[in-house]
Amino acid sequence: MKMNKFFKQILFVVTLLFSFISSQAQTPADWKQMKAAVNLYWVNDMGRNGYYDQKTIAQLMGTMAETVGPEAVIAVGDVHHFSGVQSVTDPLWMTNYELIYSHPELMCFWYPVLGNHEYRGNTQAVLDYAHVSRRWAMPARYYSKVFEGDGCTVRIVFLDTTPLISKYRKNTETYPDAQLQNLEHELAWLDSTLTAAHEDWVICVGHHPIYAQTSKSDKERADMQKYLLPVLQRHSNVSVYGCGHIHNFQYIKKKGDNINYWVNSAAALSRPVQPTDGTRWCDGSTGFTVISANKQQLTLYAINKDGKILYTLPMKK
Repeated sequence: MKMNKFFKQILFVVTLLFSFISSQAQTPADWKQMKAAVNLYWVNDMGRNGYYDQKTIAQLMGTMAETVGPEAVIAVGDVHHFSGVQSVTDPLWMTNYELIYSHPELMCFWYPVLGNHEYRGNTQAVLDYAHVSRRWAMPARYYSKVFEGDGCTVRIVFLDTTPLISKYRKNTETYPDAQLQNLEHELAWLDSTLTAAHEDWVICVGHHPIYAQTSKSDKERADMQKYLLPVLQRHSNVSVYGCGHIHNFQYIKKKGDNINYWVNSAAALSRPVQPTDGTRWCDGSTGFTVISANKQQLTLYAINKDGKILYTLPMKK
């Protein structure tokens, strides 16, 4: 009798555990909804030598890719914490990147931008790594790439935001390469790129936010609003400005502004978040974003470390 009671208690605990896991994780059947004409992964703030949630999320990205089939990975800065890399042979390339994102489905092209932590080291080495790794596709500090599928076109505009922020430019000891960059040249290039962009969807990404709830210095966002925001708002074809840096998920939409501001969470270690002016949704989970596009709809999916779709942002023509 006591044994039967014991087994019933075990069964009850197992049932609760299974229910909890089921409520957190999703399956390939759930992930199929994300598959579209163009699919991309978006990841940032992940360089932690596999620690915290980095290895877990990397494994999930590979497993999910078997269903979603992303064409490429957008890596929006801080691939390497804390002081960037010193050369193309720096061991951090192995421990932060190559040995972590090793799933066969992640052997696609990766399109990175520089984050503030890359600017603590040798930023040219980050660009030069494209000559070492077949999948590290970084042609310049800022550039654009068009992805196509089933008649749908998506232009991703990759921006170098650290030089746009005065605190990095002034701190030449910690960020030696920041003040060497010509921000006027980058903004002029962005203006001309957006003028010539006629794709179905245009997404601009840079490491730093224009708007976000964060304890980081307000001067960072003030500089982004001063230099970058007017160029983006000059063009009606920008659907999303996306960033990392803040280590949580945030979706912000400002009144009278057609741009959707999306903060992608860290793929290793996250921070708490609270709503701010314009917040439509926010979450302090670690994770990454899936970009799915058809000709008439662009969708961002926020994914946590368990593979759960936390939030879906659809944008229609």
